[in-house]
Amino acid sequence: MIKNIFFDLDNTLVDFMGVKKRCCVAAVDAMIEEGLKLNRKDALRILFELYDNYGIEYDKIFQKFLMRVIHKIDYKILAKAIYAYRKVQLKHLKPYPGVVPLLKKLRHADYRLAIVSDAPNMKVWLRLFETGIADYFDFIVAFDDTQQKKPSESVFGLAIKKAGCKPDEILFVGDDPLRDIKGAGKFGMKTVLVLYGVTPKHRKYLKRAKPDYIIRQPKELLDILKNENG
Repeated sequence: MIKNIFFDLDNTLVDFMGVKKRCCVAAVDAMIEEGLKLNRKDALRILFELYDNYGIEYDKIFQKFLMRVIHKIDYKILAKAIYAYRKVQLKHLKPYPGVVPLLKKLRHADYRLAIVSDAPNMKVWLRLFETGIADYFDFIVAFDDTQQKKPSESVFGLAIKKAGCKPDEILFVGDDPLRDIKGAGKFGMKTVLVLYGVTPKHRKYLKRAKPDYIIRQPKELLDILKNENG
């Protein structure tokens, strides 16, 4: 019987990559307005190349960007980029439609809910509070807890230990076919792939993931729980 539901956060509960792209466009436009001699298309290409190299959560990406394109850090340009990025993030970072009603129903039904994320702990909590869903979760397991990322045994092992239950009493919900779905399945959890959050980069791995369930909108999770728990 399923008693616990583990959620990935980014692209599962919130549209992280969609908002990230909006934020980066705003930041690039702000730098160009401040005198950066580069067009938007080339600037975004370079910026996301740097994200690929340093990680999507890297805090000093704009410093690396400026060193790459103008070989120094112009703090006025840097400040304007960060300001523009944060302004868009605060405005647009929201749960996917249907997520909040789903979480309310799950809590009302006494499921224990947790976040298992590769993001740093502070960023996970910030996103949860910024999107208004922090209070729905009993605990989180994030990067700082183990210094490892999914599908590491340390990550899933700690999450199962915190839940205090057997793996087959857990439903894992995520968007990444390999790190979330294949990773959680390996540890005996039932898995749900959120098709609405799968990025084009990860679609090629769908056949390898073999989730127990696939959903196209959050509310479909309720039917899965009815099926699992009779």
